Amino acid sequence: MTMQIERAQLFKSLHVKGNPLILYNIWDAGSAKAIQEAGAKALATGSWSVAAAFGYADGEALPLDLALANLRRIVASVDLPVSIDFEGGYGVSPDEVGASVRQAIEAGAIGINFEDQVIGGEGLYAVDVQTARIRGIRRTADAMGIPLFINARTDIFLKNAETDALLDEAIARAHAYAEAGADGFFAPGLADPSRIAKLCAASTLPVNIILLPRVTATAKELAEAGVARISHGPYPYRHLMEQLKEAGRRALAME
Repeated sequence: MTMQIERAQLFKSLHVKGNPLILYNIWDAGSAKAIQEAGAKALATGSWSVAAAFGYADGEALPLDLALANLRRIVASVDLPVSIDFEGGYGVSPDEVGASVRQAIEAGAIGINFEDQVIGGEGLYAVDVQTARIRGIRRTADAMGIPLFINARTDIFLKNAETDALLDEAIARAHAYAEAGADGFFAPGLADPSRIAKLCAASTLPVNIILLPRVTATAKELAEAGVARISHGPYPYRHLMEQLKEAGRRALAME
């Protein structure tokens, strides 16, 4: 437990505005060990990649027990802090989400991504509903004595065309999630450099940006904009699978 607390504290300290934590997302123990050997300071799973590696679709189709077993294998295989992409928390109510997060902490997680889209439904949770869910997670972690890093994700920009009005809504959610006990704010889909800089300036939480193909800014430029965490989501897995398919094609063609 002491080591888990220390890793959680280290993980939080790595989120520095202007000097971002780089997370090249992993999906199993093998990829975790490879990225640790590449020089990573911390590790984070990507839910899409983990699900795909087990033959499931994203969106909590992967059974919770399997997700936790995979997490335990990852944690046991490395010496770094491990955060899990926990999607919608495998629950709806604060108590349900808290119970799932308890299991993730017991499996060794020191951080989670926690999104505000309605898994299996439409749209996003209302702010008051999502903040109650975040408070449920914080209560659970505090009761266990683990300073869990809650990376509160909003799917506003994944579900809509990017606009200034949506940026204002995202900033409002960032403030609300911070008050509820979140430690970071994740805005996947936000790509415009000027809007990213405005979000970083307005948010009291360290901001996480994912390097989607439409993000034109480099990691260095994102750092200059004030980003504190840069992640890669499913793209490491997808890139590796394309390489595997090409290698397989060449082998099968006897090239």
